Amino acid sequence: MTLLRDTLQGAVVMAPMTKGSNLPYRQLCIELGARVTMSEMTVARRLKQKRKGEFALIRKAEGEPFFGVQLAGNNPEEMQWAAALVESRGADLVDVNLGCPIDFFTRKGLGAALGRQPSRVRRIVEAMKQGVRHTPVTVKIRLGWKEDSKNYLELAAAAVDGGADAIFVHGRTREQRYTKSADWDAIAEVVAAVPVPVIGNGDLLYRHEVAAAFARSGCTAVMAARGILIKPWLYRELAGGTEDPSAEDRVALYRRYAHLAKAHWGSDDVGLERIRPFLLWHFGFWCRYVPPRTDGTYPTLQHRETITPRSPLEALLARTDAEAHGYLTDVLLRDEAIDVEAVPPPADIPADPRGRRDAEDESAG
Repeated sequence: MTLLRDTLQGAVVMAPMTKGSNLPYRQLCIELGARVTMSEMTVARRLKQKRKGEFALIRKAEGEPFFGVQLAGNNPEEMQWAAALVESRGADLVDVNLGCPIDFFTRKGLGAALGRQPSRVRRIVEAMKQGVRHTPVTVKIRLGWKEDSKNYLELAAAAVDGGADAIFVHGRTREQRYTKSADWDAIAEVVAAVPVPVIGNGDLLYRHEVAAAFARSGCTAVMAARGILIKPWLYRELAGGTEDPSAEDRVALYRRYAHLAKAHWGSDDVGLERIRPFLLWHFGFWCRYVPPRTDGTYPTLQHRETITPRSPLEALLARTDAEAHGYLTDVLLRDEAIDVEAVPPPADIPADPRGRRDAEDESAG
């Protein structure tokens, strides 16, 4: 546990996010300064069924410094087997998902639904600890299912009793989704209650918010999800101060992601078709960047703001419609210059709004 604590100390962990924690995006964040990254949520049973798509989720990138795999499952034997598998594939950490709020999974007793059963969580962690040789086993929890049934202290204690080496805490209930700000005081309670490292998660978009989260909670590390999807350069800010990149600089970062994606999935027609939905999905978050306000204050994740564009390109990047995102995606895939005059006008329906809602829910991991 000492080695894990040393690794996590002061880190901003890249959260396990369905679709968002894809390998090329993790590579981009590592280039910008991330040192602890997590896989997308991976279902243990699907691994046992030998599904190729699920095995792709546990692949560690070349040069990835510290890579955790998050598993979803509620059967101790399956989770033990999956933990041993991901350890053999190079995972530096294996995590249990007790946070996913999506109905499709909670109806199966996975994610946040499993968090309602502390005794089962303890058995799962015990089994996973027996299945690995040296890889740390962690759990990622919410504060509870809903406001009147918070059980985060009981759940954290059960996980530690089972042998968990660290606890990730998302400071909201399943019912809250993103309707309320994360409760960092509750996260601090977990820090005070357990002897293992605690990593807090919720509402981190700027460098000063990261510093405040550490100070308020006493966490060993913190975790960012939506903030990293909107601002991957947050990692660079942690070392060098708050940035307000130009639209051109932002496009350069997005082009870098497209390059990494082509290197991973291929630049032929099959590879480009594989990349396209990821780029469209990422633009659904990249368009939400709002620069620091002129009065010296900052926007927050919980209150979306519109911007007064400082250039035609910035106006294009702020558009939320499918036409703009489709144009930008195609330009990046073809590695062409952006012509703001050639972009189709927006239709009435925003780009994939339900997809962004699901992504935010799943980023709670």
